[in-house]
Amino acid sequence: MEYVDYGQTGLRVSRFGLGGMRFPADAGEAIQMIRFAIDNGVNYIDTAYVYGDSEEIIGRALKDGYRERVVLATKSPLWTVRSHADFEKGLDEQLRRLGVDYIDIYMHHNLFQKHWQRVKDLDGLGFLDDMVKKGKCRFRGFSIHGTLEAFREVLDAYDWDMAQIQLNIIDACQQAGVAGLQYAAAKGVPVAIMESLRGGDLINFAPPGVDELIRAFPTRRSLAEWCFRWLYNMPAATVILSGTSTLAQLQDNIRIFANSAPNVMNAAELDLIEKIRTLFEAAAGVGCTACNYCMPCPQGVAIPEIIRMYKNLLRNPNYRIDKMYYHRSVIPKGNGADQCMDCGVCAEKCPQSLPIAEVLRQAHEALGTYMRLMYEPEEG
Repeated sequence: MEYVDYGQTGLRVSRFGLGGMRFPADAGEAIQMIRFAIDNGVNYIDTAYVYGDSEEIIGRALKDGYRERVVLATKSPLWTVRSHADFEKGLDEQLRRLGVDYIDIYMHHNLFQKHWQRVKDLDGLGFLDDMVKKGKCRFRGFSIHGTLEAFREVLDAYDWDMAQIQLNIIDACQQAGVAGLQYAAAKGVPVAIMESLRGGDLINFAPPGVDELIRAFPTRRSLAEWCFRWLYNMPAATVILSGTSTLAQLQDNIRIFANSAPNVMNAAELDLIEKIRTLFEAAAGVGCTACNYCMPCPQGVAIPEIIRMYKNLLRNPNYRIDKMYYHRSVIPKGNGADQCMDCGVCAEKCPQSLPIAEVLRQAHEALGTYMRLMYEPEEG
């Protein structure tokens, strides 16, 4: 595992960081994975208040001496903040959930315009300074899914210890992008990378032609390895996060990062990435990464699950959806896209800025047509 200096913090962190968004449902299995990562050199663990029971699971995994071996990062529940005092209330709850006395890196979470305005109006920056003085956190950061301009505004407004942005081979010029990464590096601010595989979509929804490009290249690497390699090639991508769901995924990621180093890609490899990116852009579909920020839906719509099925259908017209799951379970239970009232709550929370209500309408039409074509003839 390669370790690098984390800006001016004095921390030495592994280039690969374990993300806590996509742990397996079984808590025991998740704890085993976390400890396996730490035992194999991963010392950066990233989570957030909103990631389900991730903080509690990580807290359990960090007992028995594991806490002292990691840099622990988590993010604030900004949507719960209505007064300055609420910032610390949220942090105190997270300390209890994690079972720790302090957090190494505490981030204001997803600073889109509304959240950023709340931080400014309620002195959320002064709160971070106070928490460092109290010893409840060591370093101050933020995560953001906004534009390059929004990223620069936030970065320039405060003496941040780190930043976290979405970046991968198809988002090079989206959100903060590579330009934002370089901007932070010029200011001496280390950057942690999230959505390095877009929640697995880059692997699971690779368009036709990508496999052929990879197989034809002289050096054999998986698509996941090429995606990670493109990121760790950039020295400014200090920590590259991956939210693994199985031990096998984690083992493969650790294998990939065992050979990571900056500035290792040659011209032919960079050209391969450009060709892969072109294929993805030509086949661009729904940009949902199943982060679940949109949940819960006030109307009970199973938004991520419906979009997942819709994306599978877009990718493969022969994709088979179990009628017992969707036609007889999702819809009758009131979780279907037909329940969407276009209230806008989900779209406001979406880090990808997706028009979720419109996507749900499209999904409902496509899935309904699919069900009629697939099952009505056999049922008639």
